[in-house]
Amino acid sequence: MRFIHLIWRNLMRKPFRTILTVGSVFVAFLLYGVLMMVQAGFGVGVDLAGVDRLITKHKVSLIQTLPYSYAARIDNVDGVAGVTHGNWFNGIYQDPKNFFANIAVDPESWLAIHPEIVLTDKEREAWLANRQGAIVGRQLAERFEWEVGDRIPLDSPIYQLDEGWEFVIEGIYEAGDETYDETQFFFHWKYVDETPGWWQGEIGWYVVQISNPDNAPEVASRIDQAFANSSAETETSTEKAFVQAFANQYGNIKAIVTSILGVVFFTLLLVAGNTVAQSVRERINELAVLKTLGFTDGRVMRLVLAESMVIALVGGLAGLGIIALVARGEIDLQFLPVLFMPSWAMALGAVLIVVLGLVAGAFPAWQASRLKIIDALGRRA
Repeated sequence: MRFIHLIWRNLMRKPFRTILTVGSVFVAFLLYGVLMMVQAGFGVGVDLAGVDRLITKHKVSLIQTLPYSYAARIDNVDGVAGVTHGNWFNGIYQDPKNFFANIAVDPESWLAIHPEIVLTDKEREAWLANRQGAIVGRQLAERFEWEVGDRIPLDSPIYQLDEGWEFVIEGIYEAGDETYDETQFFFHWKYVDETPGWWQGEIGWYVVQISNPDNAPEVASRIDQAFANSSAETETSTEKAFVQAFANQYGNIKAIVTSILGVVFFTLLLVAGNTVAQSVRERINELAVLKTLGFTDGRVMRLVLAESMVIALVGGLAGLGIIALVARGEIDLQFLPVLFMPSWAMALGAVLIVVLGLVAGAFPAWQASRLKIIDALGRRA
């Protein structure tokens, strides 16, 4: 740009004010990125949910269990290609704040129905062979610096055992899809089932693979009809609906994030707009001189808009840059273990930067372009 030096000198007229404004933009886009990752973290399972998978749970509530005998009956339902099951263990590692999903599953059928879980052949064989074995996601392993062979103690308020539970890490899985959750901990259901307790023969939910996703409603209806009027009636839905319902227990995350961002950006718009407007007011006489030297109204407008854009670009891109590093794992956020920043959210952030710069500078630029040389030269800043 021909007038970049002039733009820079205008911004550095009051460096402290400019730094504060750029800093506010930086913090706003940093907050934007964190909130987008939070939203993505809660919705990642919903987005990835298999279109060919159904979830069968107790009709009353997810905390109500189903008999293990249901597995064979579900497998015989027309349209079902496979079935596996899971139990929410709610295990605690060292401290209740160290939360992560830990689920008791049937390893062989679980892996068959969830190809997103990628293990080496050696890890797979080792896990299947060891009843006390477990597999963990890469992010979870890095969070606690776990390695294959480590023994991990867990205490569960649901599956209470005086001596606690201990598992051996037999594999660290990678995500077959960039959005798959790598913070989960899976272990043998039979290890729990063979330990005396109320939980023997009880299943939390069934994951049902169907032959044709287009027939999901019909297959779900057949499954529920098979257990109608039983002591443990079922409710079957698509995996996406199930995961969405589970995420909704925390509230409408999307609405919360949108509301916060709306307030933040409206406030930021006022701050940035006021900064540019004040800068214009302070140099009314200088703008008149520029017009006297031949600067057109359009060029003056573009100069003022450029100042606003520089503030927005420097602060906004710096904020998004930090978020990109966090999403790539180069900066660790322990409070946000599932780090995923969708590409659409980054693109939207870039658009918001441009919109912020244009809108914040639009009115001051318009005012500057309409200045009359005689009036401006006689006006005090």
